[in-house]
Amino acid sequence: MPTKIEKDGVTGRETTGHEWDGLKELNTPLPKWWLWTFYASIAFAAVWMVLYPSLPFWRGTTQWIAREAIVAEVAEANARNAPMMARLRAATPAQIAADPEMRAFALAGGRVAFANNCAACHGAGGQGGSGFPALVDDDWLWGGSLAAIHQTIAHGIRNTEDEAARTSVMPRFGADGMLTNPQIGDVAEYVLSLSGRSSDPAAVERGRTIFAENCASCHGDNGRGNREFGAPSLADQVWLYGGGKADIIAMVRNPRLGVMPAWEGRLDPAVVNMLTVFVHSLGGGE
Repeated sequence: MPTKIEKDGVTGRETTGHEWDGLKELNTPLPKWWLWTFYASIAFAAVWMVLYPSLPFWRGTTQWIAREAIVAEVAEANARNAPMMARLRAATPAQIAADPEMRAFALAGGRVAFANNCAACHGAGGQGGSGFPALVDDDWLWGGSLAAIHQTIAHGIRNTEDEAARTSVMPRFGADGMLTNPQIGDVAEYVLSLSGRSSDPAAVERGRTIFAENCASCHGDNGRGNREFGAPSLADQVWLYGGGKADIIAMVRNPRLGVMPAWEGRLDPAVVNMLTVFVHSLGGGE
């Protein structure tokens, strides 16, 4: 490798002295502005390390730590909101909804609590999804009044942590051999007929009898549902797990049973009340 700096005969630039297969590497320096920016970043980092915590034993000359500042800010906010939170704990959701001041506070706080605890399943706007009920319509499994919503939020659905949780279990008609596959197909056809979507009148008539003997006790004789058992209406276009014939057959054969946690004990009672008022306000509250 040559030690003397040479210049490229074509560009006139100095080379690094490296050569591969007759190709010489040009020594192209970085632009001056890039170098000055790099040096300025180093200087900025050094000043930052002096001002703020940067090493395990160094708190910085400003003595400012983000974690401690946030703790102080949260404590200040809690102290500021304490009187209203006390009022919300002592009131019922109905009383909160009737008081303009408490309602405004509950809606603002409930929106934040919903985003932190409920949106993961029910959607950011309460629109729901497959297996997760929508909260913005007027189709409710257990009721959409303030009292009913509070009960559901506080105690949950089919969980093992709260004895007051709402509980309903649909039999596994196919998996447990209670109905044959042809019978399940006939029931599905009858269910489709409740919303005017059946195409097999003979199957509908066979399914009508099977439905009356096995399903009507929960879903009602006309398939309109029963909130006492959390049994959904089968006569509308609102479906939790899909409303096609294959979806209905799958649910009759081996039903999917959703679970909702109990928020009482996990959240402050005032927050549970705020969530109740907020969910009720989404558009489907009764």
